[in-house]
Amino acid sequence: MRETDAIAEARRNLEVCNACRYCEGYCAVFPAMEQRREFSPVDLGYLANLCHGCRGCFYACQYAPPHEFGINLPKVFAEIRQESYVEYSWPRPLGRLFERNGTVVSVAAALITALVMIGTALFQSPERLFGTHRGEGAFYAVIPHNVMVLLAGSTFVFALVAIAISIARFWKEAGGGAGPVGKPFLKAAHDALTLKNLGGGGHGCNDRDGSFGMERRRLHHALFYGFLLCFASTNVATFYHYGLGLQAPYGFLSLPVILGTVGGIGMTVGSAGLIWLKIVGDPEPVSRRLLGADYAMLVLLLLVAVTGLVLLAVRATPAMGITLAIHLGFVLALFVALPYSRMVHGAYRFAALVRAAREQH
Repeated sequence: MRETDAIAEARRNLEVCNACRYCEGYCAVFPAMEQRREFSPVDLGYLANLCHGCRGCFYACQYAPPHEFGINLPKVFAEIRQESYVEYSWPRPLGRLFERNGTVVSVAAALITALVMIGTALFQSPERLFGTHRGEGAFYAVIPHNVMVLLAGSTFVFALVAIAISIARFWKEAGGGAGPVGKPFLKAAHDALTLKNLGGGGHGCNDRDGSFGMERRRLHHALFYGFLLCFASTNVATFYHYGLGLQAPYGFLSLPVILGTVGGIGMTVGSAGLIWLKIVGDPEPVSRRLLGADYAMLVLLLLVAVTGLVLLAVRATPAMGITLAIHLGFVLALFVALPYSRMVHGAYRFAALVRAAREQH
């Protein structure tokens, strides 16, 4: 991590926090903070990614604005997290392109969707694109299976490789060196999968204002596990295709459709709910310059989920072809943006949680 204005501001904040320690048991950040007297850029990048943005410390702090100290950890940590995504991104030019720019995400989604639709229209006759296709292989009558696999597979593999390299860079610099892995890994996995740090010790976090609630934790669970169910649906469908010789679309009561439907509903509820929380939430502990990218990614996730559910509803109608092209375009845009968007925060936070568990161990 480089020395930046956000790094300097976070250091000033934490020096006050380390002297005060009123928020000692609020989340994983403060036990990790208390083990340090000085805060290097690498330490601050680690602590920022350990922060889950629950805002509890902001509303409890006697030095928060309008106090002259102006302590606002949620805001400055959000800015450092974004800087870390760019600092460790691969390839770095793409990370810089997406930094704090929701417009880029939106334009990328629109362009990729348009290219998929144009390509589909150019290589298929209107009868195929707007015709009614039923039974096995109906989707591939509009977009050939090999083309679909090549587009989706290549962009998804690229996203996985880019995220893996980014996290490896982050861990190499901020991982804390050699140490125990087994128990800390299991503890970090438990904290990540349950979103323990968004639970506020049982009473919830300050999702909208100074009042407590579990809204953001539940919505994050809906989005995360919905995404995992959709991924599981794709894997099961792949097994059906290559292992059992069955071609999509599958029956409404088949495992891929059930997993995808439940997952799509979860993603829709989660992304729409998180957009709502951003709209009604207190803007004070939020970095406004990052809001555009946050909104763009949540909207993209919402469009992926909604178009997937619409495709399920219209798959036996003439609207299937164009809906399939639009849905595939949004999926490709999501994969391209994934390593550089706020969605990558889950991987960074998990790595930070592993380091925190190692320090405690």
